[in-house]
Amino acid sequence: MASKYIPPLNFSPVISTEVSLYRSGYPMPINYSFIQDQLHLKTVVYVGDKSDISEEYSNFLQSQDIQFLYIPMDSCRDSGINKGIDTVLQTVLDVDNYPMLIHSNKGKHRVGIIVGIIRKILQGWSIASIYQEYGLFSGGLKDEADLEFITMFVSHLEVFKDKMPEFVRIQ
Repeated sequence: MASKYIPPLNFSPVISTEVSLYRSGYPMPINYSFIQDQLHLKTVVYVGDKSDISEEYSNFLQSQDIQFLYIPMDSCRDSGINKGIDTVLQTVLDVDNYPMLIHSNKGKHRVGIIVGIIRKILQGWSIASIYQEYGLFSGGLKDEADLEFITMFVSHLEVFKDKMPEFVRIQ
């Protein structure tokens, strides 16, 4: 009997060129074989409100030698959110961290903000396209504050081009 792979909730590739960047909701044990056998991750970034991850998830990440980065984020209204987003962007801008999965609890709003900012800052997508993608993953429940945050977000990161993935379109 063939193995059945079940991706995490709201799983989707964000980038699939020379590097692979994925988005999803919080991986559950039923998703581990998919992550292990299909994604071959090097880094997982969790943007969320739960500071402790399950022991089972922690053991899985350790057994696969996957680097785990937790960025506390409740909503775009959090104080200090820009620092957290800059940390995610620094991680995304280093080709040594790929393949990478960025997840939140359900893979909707928090990841939607992060992916929207990646699309805007690193790929030069139009705001209309970013809003459309955000709407697809949020089930049509667009959070106006999230969309405004993406639109207004400005990063002051220092970028090191020698580690930058090819998909990045910043000068």
